[in-house]
This record gives sequence, structure tokens and C-alpha cells, in this order.
Amino acid sequence: MTWVRSIGVVVTICTLLIGCASVHNVPVNTPATDSGLARLNAGFDSSTVTDDVLVGLAFSGGGTRAAAFSFGVLSEMERIPVRGAASSVLDHVDFVSGVSGGSVLAAYYGLKKRAALSDFRERFLIRNAEEGLQTSLSLGTIGRAFSGGVNDSVGFTKWLDANLFEGATFSQLRAGRPRVWINASDIYNRVPFIFDATAFSAICSDLTTYPISNAVAASAAVPIAFAPAVVQAFPGTCNDPLPPWIKRVAADRTASPMLSSYAKAIVRYRDGAVPYIKLLDGGLVDNYGVSGLTIARESSETPYGPISPQQAVKLRRALFLVVDAKAGISGNWVQTVEGPSGVDLIKAAVDTTMDASVGASYTAFDRTMTEWQNSLVRWRCGLSAAERARYGARPGWNCRDLKISIGRLGFDQLEPTRAAVLETVPTRFSLPQAQVDEVIAAGRDALRANPTFRAFAAGM
Repeated sequence: MTWVRSIGVVVTICTLLIGCASVHNVPVNTPATDSGLARLNAGFDSSTVTDDVLVGLAFSGGGTRAAAFSFGVLSEMERIPVRGAASSVLDHVDFVSGVSGGSVLAAYYGLKKRAALSDFRERFLIRNAEEGLQTSLSLGTIGRAFSGGVNDSVGFTKWLDANLFEGATFSQLRAGRPRVWINASDIYNRVPFIFDATAFSAICSDLTTYPISNAVAASAAVPIAFAPAVVQAFPGTCNDPLPPWIKRVAADRTASPMLSSYAKAIVRYRDGAVPYIKLLDGGLVDNYGVSGLTIARESSETPYGPISPQQAVKLRRALFLVVDAKAGISGNWVQTVEGPSGVDLIKAAVDTTMDASVGASYTAFDRTMTEWQNSLVRWRCGLSAAERARYGARPGWNCRDLKISIGRLGFDQLEPTRAAVLETVPTRFSLPQAQVDEVIAAGRDALRANPTFRAFAAGM
């Protein structure tokens, strides 16, 4: 049969080129000590965040294009002052979640805070982050592609550390606001893998010593181009129980599909059923990067989590924005009976998977935030006078004065001709400077023009 002969040819080429040696990544995470688990489980301290305004941002995938678009949004937020306060909208960002290209900026902003805006363009956006990587599929690389991936993660993580993160670990990322989620895809359990306390406690590993560069590289590990990143589980080496919600949700047939699948994966990690967790681009299961935010809320044991009761009482306005740098439809293979094939077929399959995930993830996110607002109002209105005083409610406080807004920023919200140009910017980690600056400007303009953001800013 023709297809049998074709497979034989591929195998022969693979064998001749590199002997089909496995291309894989070695785990860099370490077992947790008792003190490490204690630090890890202490979690993000939101008790010091007492604003009446909360902003959450999710940066989508899309290589440098996504990072530049999100950078434009952050830069514009820094320019917009809050009426009657010596601060800007940027100062009220509590949550940042990133996937793939968006995870680079999410991690760097979480690490450097406001200072990240002064040098991220020069240190990353206009640099060639593909230095030392094989970026094309050819006779010289097809063997590696079929043996795990054209590249392992070593070259990219080294570049990220040399140019951005300087060996920083999650212990530095967890200090102060904003709270940051870096999202990859667990391709065995087919769920998001979130670099946070829940996952690392389940595998008895110390997140605080894990390099930020490795998490970002895992989040951006496009199939075929990169071999899966690997995180090792150390079952039986820690005695800390899993959070109560994990087993409860895993056994609950009525739980939301996302949370149920995630909880079951966490149980498998702890049970030792998945000793080596294989991770690829977070966009495969959630290219909007909202999984971290959704799971953090849906898994909360309180009506107000993941924020503190003090912040929940003072909160009046919240805004969650998805910064969507999705590329447009491309390719001309629909004009003929033949195709797609080869690289076009692989790209089409990956793009289809990513685009199909965004609708479901955004719908779940929107529902979760709406339910959170209702839950907060019920809880606030049920507080006693003593509880209101303890949590800092001011005289005349209105328990129903709370609005959570959700919006999306995308190229398609700009003028059609401009949007069409932006949607052709390739998904790479190396772009011409002029193209980078064009996408940054688009992020600024999209935020200014967005009706959800404008209404929110006016209400501040």
C-alpha cells in the first residue's frame, strides 16, 4: 500500500539521518523538603491587597506577536491615571496569567513589576529569541522531529535566562502582587498544567526552586518544533494531604469538566500514576491562558477566594481582560483538491486545536466570573455587623455595590485593514523591529478603544 511505503521511506530517512535517537528533556525540578512544602503551601498572600479595584489579565499565545500586543496593553495601562489617586490602572493589576508567547511577558512583569516596562522591548521583543534553535522542518531536522521534537528546551531556556530572567526562580515570582500563573499543557492527561502550589505539592516537588525560564519554555513548547518539557513526580516522598477540594471534585460527576479533569490529573500525580509529566505549549488546551484564573476561583473553598475577605469586602469594581493576539486564517490549500500536507498539515492541526479551545475556555471563564460576582454579593450581604467591622467595611458600605466586568482585546476590534495586516504577523520569536512596534501600538490602541475597559476606567 502507498501509505505503508511512505512510512517506510520516512523511517529509512530518519534512521539514515540521526539513527532516530530520542530527543527529550531532562527534568530539573527537585523533591520538596518539609520547609520547602511549608513555603509553597503558604501560597500568595492577598491580605495586604486592600484596594477597592481589581484587575486581572490573561495574555494569549502567539510568540513575540502575543508578547508585543500584551506589552502595548500594559504600557497603556501605565499611562491611564486613576481619578483622585496618585496611581495608574497598572497599579491595580492583581492577577496575570500567560500562555506560550504571552507567558514570557507575564513572567517578566511578575518578576520585575513596573520596571519590566522600561526594558522588555529591548531585552526581548526586538531580539532574536530563536538564536541557536532549528526553526524549519527539513531533511536535516525531520529525524529529530519524529524522535521527540526538532529542539530540546535547553537552548531556549538558556537564552531566556541570559536575556531576561537571569536564573530567577518561582520564589522570586511569588513575592507581592501581581499573582502570576504560567500555563502549559499536560499532553497525557489533556489538561492545563499550571505552575503553582497545587500541582507542585501534588508531585512532592519544590516550586520555589524551579527556574522561571523552564516554565516559560514549557508553556511555549510548540509540538514538533520542541520536544515536550518534563516535570518529575516524587510520589511517596511527602505527607502533606492534597487540598480537600481535589478529591471532592474528582469524585463529583456534576463538577465542571475543566475542574473535574484537572482534579483527576492532580490525583494521578500524587498516586504515582504519572511519574513523568510531559508538557507542551499551553495553547493546546487553552490559548487564552484563562485556566489558571478559572481553576483558582472554581477550586476555592470560600465565596471570596482567591482574594482575601478584607479585599472582598472593600472591592467595588473588577475587570478581567483577555489579551488575544490570535493570527488570522492563512494558507491557500483550500483552493485545490489536494492538501494540506507536510508542514501545512501539522500547522493546520495545531491551529485547529488551539482555536477550538479558546471558545470553550472563554465561555467557562465568563460563567465562572459571573458566578463569583453573585457569590461575593451573597456573602457580603450576609455578614454580621461585627464581621463587616473586622473586614474593614466603611460607614455607608453597600454590600451590593460590586461589578465584575469581562472583556477581550483583539486585532479584530481595530480598523479592518489594520487588523488584516496584524493578523498576518507570523507566530515566531523573532520579528522585525518595525513589526514589533506596530503590534505594540495596536495593543495600546485596542485598550483605549475597548468599550468594556473605557466603562471600567470611567467608574474608577
